[in-house]
Amino acid sequence: MALEVEPPAPPELEFVDPNEYEDATISADGTDVDYRREELQTFLEEGAWEESFEAWREDTDLEKREYEIARDLELFSEFDFFWDDFADRVGYHAPGIPEDWQAREYHPELDTWGTVSSINAELTEFGQVVSEVLKEEYIDWEAEYEPPEDLPDFD
Repeated sequence: MALEVEPPAPPELEFVDPNEYEDATISADGTDVDYRREELQTFLEEGAWEESFEAWREDTDLEKREYEIARDLELFSEFDFFWDDFADRVGYHAPGIPEDWQAREYHPELDTWGTVSSINAELTEFGQVVSEVLKEEYIDWEAEYEPPEDLPDFD
């Protein structure tokens, strides 16, 4: 059964070097790299976010209570999406509830590691759905990465 909730607003993408995230690695060195966030932001606002949310909502295992916790914590606004030219894909950073959630009294409705794990896993899944929708249905550019000329010839 689909999760019956309204989609949150898309995140505001800002410049962050994706290599600073623990869950994302980009082969470029981060200097003078165009992550195309402005274009991705436009796509999100023009429908990619809602389209992705609807697709994710149909298949998510998240319960309404867990979704409300994620929404209360404004986790959806913490997503980041960026163009990874080297891999010809939309990379993403999914937010999550930190490991010290109990010590910090992070949210009054958080009560088990199962709930935390479920929210974190489903946020990661949502990020993947958004990434795929952007790449398959909105992006019409090609990667500009060109391998170095000094690569060995294995012929």
